[in-house]
Amino acid sequence: MDTDARHTRPTERDGSPAPSTGRGSRSRSVRVGAVAAAAALVLSLVHAFVAEPFRIPSDSMANTLRTGDRALVNKLAYRFGNLPRRGDVVVFDGTGSFDREPSEGTDYVKRVVAVGGDRVTCCDERGRIEVNGQPVNEAYLHPGDRPSAVPFDVEVPAGRLWVMGDHRSRSRDSRDHLGAPGGGTVPVDRVIGRVDWVVWPADRWTSLRGRHG
Repeated sequence: MDTDARHTRPTERDGSPAPSTGRGSRSRSVRVGAVAAAAALVLSLVHAFVAEPFRIPSDSMANTLRTGDRALVNKLAYRFGNLPRRGDVVVFDGTGSFDREPSEGTDYVKRVVAVGGDRVTCCDERGRIEVNGQPVNEAYLHPGDRPSAVPFDVEVPAGRLWVMGDHRSRSRDSRDHLGAPGGGTVPVDRVIGRVDWVVWPADRWTSLRGRHG
């Protein structure tokens, strides 16, 4: 089962008492309504352009991300000329690469193993993935997993990414789309953002920055 990232929708509950009548009450209600509308607008803008929580529904990125985790995706990470780097955990829209037709649930979370211009191969004599002839230290792999049971040798085109799940034996990723247009790679412009934090549950609160190997 693959790991597709799902947007979380917080439950809304209005626990405020019913407003009293009178001109003063109506003025306060208008002010409260204006503040609430402004807060909702700010929250919407933050979700759209800055950061957004995603729910992890499967274990293809375990143990880095587990089923039920809420991950905070930094949508500004690749703005202003910045590009995904090897080791980044990213959320991307799989339409046109992992999903041939537009549909619901096309957002995926995977780790960037190689970027445009890289040659990524599997595997060397010790069973390791190599990027540009150098073995990759994948300390993030799920315990007991091999780097890959599927051999491959791919030149990643410019502007695209080779991505894989950390739980290799449970992840459908670039390896599963080798025969598709793009050879299993994902366009950089389909990347929604970088997963920087696990924010829920509380005992899983952690930063993913710097945990590349």
